[in-house]
Amino acid sequence: MLLTILYIIGITAEAMSGALAAGRYKMDLFGVMFIALVTAIGGGSIRDVLFGHYPLTWVANPHYVIIICVASILTTRIASVMTRLESLFLFLDSLGLVLFSIIGAEVARKMDYGFVLIVSSAVITGVFGGILRDIFCNRIPLVFQKELYAGVAMITASLYYILIQYFGVEVLIASIITLICGVILRLLAIYYKIGLPVFNYEGKQK
Repeated sequence: MLLTILYIIGITAEAMSGALAAGRYKMDLFGVMFIALVTAIGGGSIRDVLFGHYPLTWVANPHYVIIICVASILTTRIASVMTRLESLFLFLDSLGLVLFSIIGAEVARKMDYGFVLIVSSAVITGVFGGILRDIFCNRIPLVFQKELYAGVAMITASLYYILIQYFGVEVLIASIITLICGVILRLLAIYYKIGLPVFNYEGKQK
């Protein structure tokens, strides 16, 4: 129940961030809702297809689509207020990233996959929605440029796996511990601007 509530909060926050991105590129309402949907459930959908996890999450729970569309339309009405709540959205975005990563890890774990695929599932679920959003908005995905993002998903999934596999922690307790640690890590990465080394090549082009 707790994870379901947090998941709804997560997709709502991601839907709003997607809607704001669409607004910066002056998209119509269909474009706003489409980008919101891609951002909120795109990663999970790609994961489900790659891992053969059917039905897709939003197909099994179509009310998620309604929640995302309502959140995106609401964003168009209160965009000026939301832009002043940057700190809140950074927190919600961090919450969404970690929560989606945990859900992705759990999906792969339930399917009896090993560590590598569990981490891969977490990363796909956590970051691919944002990648799709940025691709459709014709910009370099932020996950490739900003503070630790995919790295947080990897660390989150690793911690989740270790707690359950090696320490025998119950799924709910492991989820809560991982959620707290992951969100703190992401916020610290934002605050201290911690990221991976950047490759900057400006050689002569023939």
